[in-house]
Amino acid sequence: MAGSPTARRRRLSIELKKLREASGLTCAQVGAELDWSGSKVNRMETGHGRVQPSDVDALCRFYETSDELREFLKALARQAKTKGWWQVHGSGVPEWFNIYIGLEQDASSFRQYQCELVPGLMQTPAYITELHTGGSHMTPEDSERAIRVRLERQEMLTRDGGPDAWFVINEGALRNTIGNRSVMREQLEHLLDFEHFGSVTLQVLPFDSGTRPVTGPFTILGFPDQEDPDVVYRDGITDAVYLEGEPHVREYTRAFDGLRAAALSPQRSTLLIENIIKEHSR
Repeated sequence: MAGSPTARRRRLSIELKKLREASGLTCAQVGAELDWSGSKVNRMETGHGRVQPSDVDALCRFYETSDELREFLKALARQAKTKGWWQVHGSGVPEWFNIYIGLEQDASSFRQYQCELVPGLMQTPAYITELHTGGSHMTPEDSERAIRVRLERQEMLTRDGGPDAWFVINEGALRNTIGNRSVMREQLEHLLDFEHFGSVTLQVLPFDSGTRPVTGPFTILGFPDQEDPDVVYRDGITDAVYLEGEPHVREYTRAFDGLRAAALSPQRSTLLIENIIKEHSR
């Protein structure tokens, strides 16, 4: 069973939609049979809002599922109400980002492209602090909470059974000085530490890589259960976009494959990072 509340809610939505589609009915038709609105059924299938176990029970009985499946889905509904560890930090984590962290916690594969900054899961405390004090509109208290959450999230890359993570970073992100040379030197040295983790692959996309997909930063999350489709995540200043449809995932996967094909090999990426570190040491 999926681990985080977000993943449970997502799995529940997927399963409820599959049951309705197997029945050959629309959301409106199901709602009419249960004396609900069609929009309520739709919200339950899209994960918008919390789903009550009693409503799941009613749906399962209507669809005539097995007792085992009904109890499984009701358990998902109950567990989806719990809070993830990151949510105890309150306003330090924006509501729209809560969804992403929940998905991230359950991902088995992780592919990310960053063009302006070092990936969040690889940032040092000093680098994170500079980002929050220099360009954030958060209060000092919320910034402190956000920093703690990011540092806790980083443990996913080094824990046993962590995701298979692949990062492609634009050379500009490594040369863009955040804070000062000392902060950047420490940050770049930290990137080299990930060489010791076999589940993490890091490539640098050099300035002279030629024509490549034009895109901003994005992440593709994969999950261990085949029933859970991949998710493409892109964020902005105040919101985020989650793309799950097969055409979206296919195109972003193609873009990522193009980026890592154009990037330096992990070995040559290490050499470039070492050269940039020397530049910061002069």
